[in-house]
Amino acid sequence: MDTRPGELAERAVRAIEGQDWLRPTEDVLQRAIAAVFRAGGAGGRLLKNFLHGTWLGHPLHSVLTDVPVGAWTAAFVFDRLDGRPGGHRWSRRADGAIAIGIGGAAAAAAAGLTDWQHLDGAPRRTGLAHAALNTVALGLYTGSWLLRRRGARGAGRTLAGAGFGVLITAAYLGGRLVYHDRVGVDHAQREGPEGFARAVRDAELREGQPQRAVIDGVGVVLVRRQGRVHALGEVCAHLGGPLAEGVVQEDALVCPWHGSRFALQDGRVLDGPATLAQPCFETRVRDGYIEVRRAGASQRAAA
Repeated sequence: MDTRPGELAERAVRAIEGQDWLRPTEDVLQRAIAAVFRAGGAGGRLLKNFLHGTWLGHPLHSVLTDVPVGAWTAAFVFDRLDGRPGGHRWSRRADGAIAIGIGGAAAAAAAGLTDWQHLDGAPRRTGLAHAALNTVALGLYTGSWLLRRRGARGAGRTLAGAGFGVLITAAYLGGRLVYHDRVGVDHAQREGPEGFARAVRDAELREGQPQRAVIDGVGVVLVRRQGRVHALGEVCAHLGGPLAEGVVQEDALVCPWHGSRFALQDGRVLDGPATLAQPCFETRVRDGYIEVRRAGASQRAAA
């Protein structure tokens, strides 16, 4: 029976997702990661935001993964050339590429685990397998580098070749997390009315209590803070959490799912795991109703 590679890969991923016996391990690992950052206090929070990529406006993990993938791919090519007669001049290049990949893989693992601690369900299981395979690849490449240092180049090339195969498998799972499970992509609804549209009655919005409204099919969360009405996209950009169920902390709104903090004034990220700002809406009160429109709509109309 002829089976396409994609079907085989899908079966393999479903088999991974079905390993419920891993749930206690996942729970313990996620709690341990969270505890490490909490123990660091303010410094831990800054490190966590750095590893999430809140300063970058983009997940840091996906940037760092290019380092080991690129370096170890180059090492794979250099090893093929090194193994040919007269190809010894490529040996140092292969060794250097492997060393760079080892450093990049360690950094990517730190960022990846920081992101993974907030996952649940099937993506959490897939992410654990992705991390485990990358750890195996890192171990194989580290062993390869040590063997090369001792002059056992043939054995080193063998370990690196095995590591490259594991790396490709791990990369497939990473791609699935992004393109199938939508981990690390924007979940916010960034549409909204160009002109002012009614949201809720002004009298219904209480100080410091988020309230949800749906306008043209787009969820908006309204917050009255010190008499001023703010409006942000209601679906959290991180993993789709309902911000209307969050809490107001001073001039910020905190997602109830994973604790991302967004500035009420402009939706920018104050604390991760979110890396993308929330959509922001302009507000006004007319005839007893709070009305909202997409921020910057007046400038677009004038242009």
